[in-house]
Amino acid sequence: MPAKSRFTRLDAFTKTVEDARVRTTSGGIVTIASLLIVLYLVWGEWADYRRVIVLPELIVDKGRGEKMEIHLNISFPRVPCELLSLDVMDVSGEQQTGVMHGVSKVRLSPAAEGGAVIDVKALDLHSQDDVAMHLDPDYCGGCYGATAPPNAIKAGCCNTCEEVREAYASVSWAFGRGENVEQCEREHYGERLDSQRKEGCRIEGGLRVNKVVGNFHIAPGRSFSNGNMHVHDLNNYFESPVEGGHTFTHEIHQLRFGPLLPEEVTKNLGNSMPWTNHHLNPLDSTTQATDDPAYNYMYFVKVVSTSYFPLGSQRGLLTALADSDLIPLGSHGRSADGSIETHQYSVTSHKRSLGGGSDAAEGHKERLHARGGIPGVFFSYDISPMKVVNREQRSKSFVGFLTGVCAVIGGTLTVAAAIDRGVYEGATRIKKLHQR
Repeated sequence: MPAKSRFTRLDAFTKTVEDARVRTTSGGIVTIASLLIVLYLVWGEWADYRRVIVLPELIVDKGRGEKMEIHLNISFPRVPCELLSLDVMDVSGEQQTGVMHGVSKVRLSPAAEGGAVIDVKALDLHSQDDVAMHLDPDYCGGCYGATAPPNAIKAGCCNTCEEVREAYASVSWAFGRGENVEQCEREHYGERLDSQRKEGCRIEGGLRVNKVVGNFHIAPGRSFSNGNMHVHDLNNYFESPVEGGHTFTHEIHQLRFGPLLPEEVTKNLGNSMPWTNHHLNPLDSTTQATDDPAYNYMYFVKVVSTSYFPLGSQRGLLTALADSDLIPLGSHGRSADGSIETHQYSVTSHKRSLGGGSDAAEGHKERLHARGGIPGVFFSYDISPMKVVNREQRSKSFVGFLTGVCAVIGGTLTVAAAIDRGVYEGATRIKKLHQR
């Protein structure tokens, strides 16, 4: 038997001769309609194949020895910059007292005058502006019984008012307005402080901390350690000539842990995005007001590590970059392929008067507060052991796309053939009935 006849017996697609085929108008209409439907459904399959979705995954955070950036922008309309200090501490034993890198103090005009920006100064200890250039090169200012700070401009000396203040803080002495201190009188520290009494201040910038449980706070006066206690020199804060005194009314414009998600990412993904910058930073645009100078605000933050991997990113590269200490402040957590290592957080807040008492005025007589403490705004953050990984991927593979196209073509043509057959048979029977 010839090879051709063997394959002929296996043919599942039998053909009819041309003379046995019947072409109808209804068949042509059904054919055109089925082709249009096929094109529309194939386009839908292609769009679905090109669509990028984000799949969230919850895993255990196995990172060790990592760093984390905190970016803040907080306004205090009733406390001058000269009185505010920012302190950061963590449970690993690292205490960064009076953070000086990556943060700026922005002097604001009084709220009654609009709160406009007066001056911006980076928290950079011993900048050239603080050096008294007119002093004799051999001049060595006294520290008035305190120990000279180790980072003094001239070893063993206190040549500026700032160095005297730091020396006092190192031995847990209150400083006050610097009366009878040569350096402070020369720099007119008391006059400068009085001239800023009615001003406000905005603390903005970023700082890099160990990724462990810790806290940072903004409080009045220079901070120092007294035994095992962290305290502040509050004399200048409470002894204010301003009517009503200073208070810690504040507005949190922004507080985030890690970089923001790029706007183009949220715009491209639209409603498919499981989390947005608003969900990441629930404290943004938060305002708290008080007329009590001795008032304390505490925010308890639960930080959850969150990774975002765009389509085609290399996960290992992000891990390598996250462990580097050479990354500039503000670039931590980003990689060249678009991967982002950031953090979400949830928060609960607590506020109380340092004079103690209850919250009867707010309808909570059962809520009692202890006496004492430091006025200011305190943020205590805890690190969650879980991590959220958001990974971009195609909604279907290319094989899935081809399978969908085949299903569309086959299904549409099968249904179209059934419709055409039904119309043809119906028209034939009606014609026969009319011929009788």
